[in-house]
Amino acid sequence: MTTHREAIFVDGLWVDKTPLDSAIPQVDEVGVTSAPMFSMSYFFGSYCKVFSEDFMLCKNESQDPKKCLKEGRKVTRCAIDLIEKLKANCDNEWEAHWDCLDRNNHRFEKCRKKEAPFNKCVFDKLVT
Repeated sequence: MTTHREAIFVDGLWVDKTPLDSAIPQVDEVGVTSAPMFSMSYFFGSYCKVFSEDFMLCKNESQDPKKCLKEGRKVTRCAIDLIEKLKANCDNEWEAHWDCLDRNNHRFEKCRKKEAPFNKCVFDKLVT
């Protein structure tokens, strides 16, 4: 027997209207494409390490994806926080780097000239 869940489309994205359990905290979507995420991946790995490790540990311990929603949302919040900090401090350098990645099939080796100023900005302004 199958069930039907009504869905709506918002700008081409599928949105599941099934409400989550009230114990699961609400979190916004990250809101960037793969190129900006790929560009900030090195810094994301360091900045959100604790939350990512908790999430992966939960996933490895449980076969039920619902049990790890809280940990997953912490990772998402951390990514949003990092994005906001990058935009506030290194927006031009970051955009130049991810635009290069976007135009070069996400190949880091093609964008080293744009990566260096981005890395310098992050290390100078965000890494303490």
